[in-house]
Amino acid sequence: MSTSSLESLIYSLVPQARLDQVLKKELITHCKDVLSSHIGQTRQKDIGHLSDLVKRQLAQTRPDGISSLQFTNLLSRLLEQPVLSRKYDSLLFLHSLASSTRNPSPAPSFLPSLAPPPPLTARTPINSSPADGLPPTRLPRGKSKAEILRDFRNRSGRPHLSEELLLRDTLYLLQGISGKYIRFSPANDEGRDMSLVFTEDAGHFIPRPTKELIYRLSEVGHLYTRVDRFVRDRETLTGVGMIEQSLCHHLQSQLTDYYRLIAVFESQLTLSSKSLDDTASRAEPDIRAEESGLTLKRLDVWVNEWRLRMRMMSVCVEAARDTHGGALVNLIHSYTENGDPFVRKFTDQLLEEVSKPFFGTLQKWLFSGDLYDPYSEFFVSVDPGLAHLQYVHPSTPSAGFGTLSGDGGFAGLSGDQDEILERESGLRLWEAKHQFRKEMLPTFVGEGFGRKIFSTGKSLNFIRYSCHDTDWVATREKLNNTDGTLQYSDIAGLERSIDTAYRIASQRLFDVFFEKFRLLDHFRALKNYLLLGHGDFADQLMETLGPSLSRPANTLYRHNLTATLETAIRSSNAQKDPPDVLRRLDARMLEYTHGEIGWDVFTLEYKVDAPLDTVLDPDSMVKYLKLFNHLWKMKRIESTLTRGWMRTGSGTKAFVHIPELEPEWHRIRLYMAEMIHFIRQMEAYCQLEVIECSWKALMDFVHDKEGDLDALIDTHRSYLDRMVKKILLIGSRAGREENLLNQVRDAFSTIIQFHESTDNLYNFCLTESARRDSERDARRGVFTGAEQRNGQTPESLLRSLRQCMEHGAAFSEQTQAIVHSLQSHADLDCRFLGIRLSFSDFYRSKKEHPQQR
Repeated sequence: MSTSSLESLIYSLVPQARLDQVLKKELITHCKDVLSSHIGQTRQKDIGHLSDLVKRQLAQTRPDGISSLQFTNLLSRLLEQPVLSRKYDSLLFLHSLASSTRNPSPAPSFLPSLAPPPPLTARTPINSSPADGLPPTRLPRGKSKAEILRDFRNRSGRPHLSEELLLRDTLYLLQGISGKYIRFSPANDEGRDMSLVFTEDAGHFIPRPTKELIYRLSEVGHLYTRVDRFVRDRETLTGVGMIEQSLCHHLQSQLTDYYRLIAVFESQLTLSSKSLDDTASRAEPDIRAEESGLTLKRLDVWVNEWRLRMRMMSVCVEAARDTHGGALVNLIHSYTENGDPFVRKFTDQLLEEVSKPFFGTLQKWLFSGDLYDPYSEFFVSVDPGLAHLQYVHPSTPSAGFGTLSGDGGFAGLSGDQDEILERESGLRLWEAKHQFRKEMLPTFVGEGFGRKIFSTGKSLNFIRYSCHDTDWVATREKLNNTDGTLQYSDIAGLERSIDTAYRIASQRLFDVFFEKFRLLDHFRALKNYLLLGHGDFADQLMETLGPSLSRPANTLYRHNLTATLETAIRSSNAQKDPPDVLRRLDARMLEYTHGEIGWDVFTLEYKVDAPLDTVLDPDSMVKYLKLFNHLWKMKRIESTLTRGWMRTGSGTKAFVHIPELEPEWHRIRLYMAEMIHFIRQMEAYCQLEVIECSWKALMDFVHDKEGDLDALIDTHRSYLDRMVKKILLIGSRAGREENLLNQVRDAFSTIIQFHESTDNLYNFCLTESARRDSERDARRGVFTGAEQRNGQTPESLLRSLRQCMEHGAAFSEQTQAIVHSLQSHADLDCRFLGIRLSFSDFYRSKKEHPQQR
């Protein structure tokens, strides 16, 4: 549509435009804006609805109804015209033009006005004719109550300070700068807390409500000062952590947006000042300028969101002074549990930025086992003294397994002891090299997942730098395919990545231990050799070492013991074990004192190296040696009783010539049967109920392969502790844990003494029987030519008999005390052992009816 057409249309609708050129230009511009807009394109073209809107407007402006009838007639004629194609658009344009305001448009505002829209100007009277051509007259505008009060105070001589001046100072306060009439004053020596001071003179007055409003606005400036000071201080400091640097970067970006807001306020204040100056120059005030200008109340509304932001940033700043790293992330995350949606959204955005360094460190640790944490911000720390140490893994020799070394031991692991002591224990490196710091763990990760992350990184570090796994590249490829980049906004993906990485790393670590280092073979070797699981090997070793161990300890030599050990291995099925197992087995003597014999100091030793000593640590090997010494003593007692029983049974015919000793030998055989029952029940309990059941639990874990290396270490420790507690009959009373074990060892000593006394009596009977046979042959005139021996004295016979009976009775009393202690033991298996030792209440009946001597 051309400009001339628009002018004719405006003249017909608004006759006042013929005399007011400013109004005419404004209406032409408004019409062009309407024509160039997209009015009607986003709504359905319902001309009936539009006609109802026009009629409703006409009814409000002209209640006589004549205009509505005229509009209906004109609309019907318009619809019958075939020439016009955009009838709806034309009618909509006319309706929009009639509904628009006729006041001049104010200057564009950067901020939305919170005041209601200005009232419409007074319309031309209904009965006025367009031909009058006179501009409408404005009604006089009365003063508001605020203006009346202001005039009264001006007349009283104490006027209010201009709001424009207060606004200027308030904008300074928002930037942390003191103004002319309002300034900040430090509340303490540190200068971190500020107070607000108002400067008043005799000629101006600031009312209390205005002061309270300025107090509210100054809070934003005070918080801004804290945040800005924190960011500037961290820029000059050295050693600031990466998480804190990320926090400063996000705070600086927020302050940049805040600077933009202050610039908008400055421009708005300038525009408001110009509008007030123009209004003052005109006779009548500009209502629109007054209602859309910048005021203290509007400023308070517009900065309300930034007040909340500054509060959150100030809290983070104060927390960052005392915490760092994961603890800082944890503190910020605690504000996400807030009912205010704004606080939650702001905290989520802040955490998304601040946690990026944390997730970068997490990704390296979780997927490669490398810890890059120069400022100690991660929840995993490394011991500086162990950071550069690695596990020493000796290369596997290609030959020479089972051969004797220079000192008589098996070759391969009998190197210099000083070199062994210089190497760090595998378990110490595993447990102490990396530490879990719970205080640095963010709560959105959780302690359970944190432990998995810690274990996964340790496992990967162990695989790479300790086991020297050649398939590490394949493991890394599996880990890289688990998921994408870790970030705070994807906690579900983080948990999936943690679970997958934990499973892959733990599975690979189990494979390395049980396939590459054959850990299961070493478990079996410890069970077969140190726990005497190989029965034929134990019997061969007992038979070949028995005569040597009966000699004093200072007459034994290690090379003789190792040679005897090798003979026992080659004489039993132990020779079929892997060579790597046999080369680790060795025999040695413990430190001995004067008077001890070989039985007291002999022990077997199984040598382990890195990384096997991570599971088979030195403390575990000490427990294995304790079990071996106890089981070896039981094996010695069993062998001794077996030989004694065979001698007693086979020598019955030799005793037929000494009938007066037959009752004593019968009692001796009863005592010996009691001892055999005791030792066999003890062995069955140790081997079947303790060792085999514990071994079954260990094998179940090995076959399932659930958990990580820590789980394997804990399972092996539980397996070993269970055997130590049950085999050594450890009690639960503090200070009296080994009382029952000492009673059993006293019973073992009594059996040895009983065996020695029985041997002396047996030798006496053999000598006496030979003497009586010789006398009988001499009476018959048969001379055997045997040299006559003087028989032993009756005193020696009585002494031997008395010793046998005393030791037998002492053993019965000791066994009775052991059974009584087992019945009150805290462990159920130990109580069952007491039942098996006295299955027919034998010892209880002896206690109730003591034997008459």
